[in-house]
Amino acid sequence: MELIDEFITYLQVERHYSPRTVSAYERDVNDFAKFLKKSGDDDLLKVDAVAVSAYMTEMASRDYTSSTSARKLSSLRAFYRYLHKVGRVKENPFALVESKKVHNHLPQFFYEPEIEELFKTVQGTDALSVRNRALLEVLYGTGMRASECVNLELNQIDMNSRAILVHGKGNKDRYVIFGERARDALQNYIAGARKELGGVRSLVEPHVFLNQHGKPLTVRGLEYILEQLIKQSSLPGDMHPHMLRHSFATHMLNHGADLRSVQELLGHASLSTTQIYTHVTTEHMLADYKQFFPEHK
Repeated sequence: MELIDEFITYLQVERHYSPRTVSAYERDVNDFAKFLKKSGDDDLLKVDAVAVSAYMTEMASRDYTSSTSARKLSSLRAFYRYLHKVGRVKENPFALVESKKVHNHLPQFFYEPEIEELFKTVQGTDALSVRNRALLEVLYGTGMRASECVNLELNQIDMNSRAILVHGKGNKDRYVIFGERARDALQNYIAGARKELGGVRSLVEPHVFLNQHGKPLTVRGLEYILEQLIKQSSLPGDMHPHMLRHSFATHMLNHGADLRSVQELLGHASLSTTQIYTHVTTEHMLADYKQFFPEHK
């Protein structure tokens, strides 16, 4: 539909949202449009409280999780906020709609010994192992998102100051720093393995991380690499890129980092988003408790 196409263009051009985020918005708004069509009135500009209430009932009948319902309502609020902004509707019919409280699941992370176990899977000297070592060091050592990592370009890295200019969500830039291990792994990869993977293409390709065909690595490609590494390790369960981001934040806080510093490094817009990681500092607090609290005799 024309209105939805305009909204999607707005998200892409003015908001600079990632393709995955834009796709989610488009899916949610189209789902609502299909609901309206089935109900007999598919005019998106005439949606009122009755239609909103009916859609809430429809979502409840589909047994959506609270997080899915919240996301859909957030998408529709954004859609009608845009329509109100450009003067297509007088008010946002979803503005006052509240979704059920979403219970934040605690982030999955690796304990520090598990991180070292994971790094044992990338000790090889072949091109792919060297690349994978650099990938792990960057993801764990900076807390970067998977999309930020695969979109990373050579000119964003300053080896001397050990800093990376990250183009984050919503086109928001930030600097992250990295340690000597990540620097050494990156330098080793860029100097040799990257050229081996990319061949002549590596001379003109700006992206840092390349696949076995010399093309820029994708998020799905990164996920596949991590899936294979976890299978090679002695660690149980599955692994996704965000676990390394969660581990970075958790270990920073466990070692005494300031919450706001971690917020800046992660690129969180709100401190409350970062605060979810404070639950994992229990072990650190328990150690202090045992050391300093005077037990009753």
